[in-house]
Amino acid sequence: MLNLPAGKASTLSGHTGPVLAARFNSDGNYCLTCGQDRVLKLWNPVKGLCVKTYLGHGHEIYDVAVAKDNSRLASVGGDKVVFYWDVPTGQVIRKYKGHELKVNTVKFAGDDDSVVVSGSYDKTVRIFDCRSRSFDPIQTMAHFKDSVTSIAVRGHEICAGSVDGYIRTFDIRAGELTSDCVGQAVTCVTLTEDGNCALTSCMDSKVRLFDRSNGELLQSYAGHKNTSYRVESCMTRGDAYVVSGSEDGTIHFWDLVGGKEMHKLTGHEGVVCSLSYHPTETCLLSTSVDGTAVCWR
Repeated sequence: MLNLPAGKASTLSGHTGPVLAARFNSDGNYCLTCGQDRVLKLWNPVKGLCVKTYLGHGHEIYDVAVAKDNSRLASVGGDKVVFYWDVPTGQVIRKYKGHELKVNTVKFAGDDDSVVVSGSYDKTVRIFDCRSRSFDPIQTMAHFKDSVTSIAVRGHEICAGSVDGYIRTFDIRAGELTSDCVGQAVTCVTLTEDGNCALTSCMDSKVRLFDRSNGELLQSYAGHKNTSYRVESCMTRGDAYVVSGSEDGTIHFWDLVGGKEMHKLTGHEGVVCSLSYHPTETCLLSTSVDGTAVCWR
C-alpha cells in the first residue's frame, strides 16, 4: 500500500474565484490560501474551517509565505508590493516597494526568517529586510530575461525559476551566481530536503529533477498537462514521490527515482495550480481555478 493521500478529507470553500496558492504553516496545523478575490484566508484544514480573513490587497494575490514562528506572513500579487503581515492581529506591518510589475512569488529567508524574497514579472528578484524600517529592497537581482515565476530558499542560497528557461541560484554569502538552462519556461522550483536536487515544473507538460551540483538532468515526469498556466509541483515527505497539479483538474504522483506514475487524485473541476505537502503527515493541499482548496488524506 502506497503511503499517499487517498481522497478528499475536506474542501475549503470561501473564496470567490480562482484560488491561486495554498501553504501549510510550519507545523501543519493551519494553512493559508489566497486568490483572485484579493483575500487571504487562514484555515484549520482538517475541519475545513476558516479561522481568519486578511484584507488589504487591492488586486489578485498570487502567493503567500508563512514565517517559521507562524507569527508573520508575506503575500504578493497584482499590487506590485510585498505585504508583510502580523498573523494574530491581521494588521499589515509594512508594504515593501520596488517591483515595477505584478509579483508572482514570495518566500521568507535568512536567520529567524528575517528577510523576505520576492520574484516578479519585472524580471527581478528582490530582498527586503524585515528588521529594518525601510520599505526598499536591500538587494535586487536583475539577471533574468523574462518573468520570475518561483523561488526556493535554502540557507544563504536563493534558487529562482523563470519563463526564460533558466534556474538561477544566488549564493548571497559568497556573492556567486549559478545558471542552469532547462530549455523550457519554468513555472515552479522546489528543492529536495537535502538540498542536492531541484525539482522544476515546465510548460511542456514535464516536471524535471536536476542535480544542483552539476546541472545534470536526473529524471523527468510526465502524464499531466501544463502548457498555459503556472502549475506547481512538490515532493512528499522524505522526497519519496514527486507530486504535480494539472490543467485537467487532476493531481499526479510519481516515484522520484524511477519516474513511474504511481497514483492520481481527481476531484477538482479546473486547473490545479498550487500544492503544499504537510510537514509531518500524509496530507496534501491543492488549489484550483474552480474556486476551492482541497485537503487530501
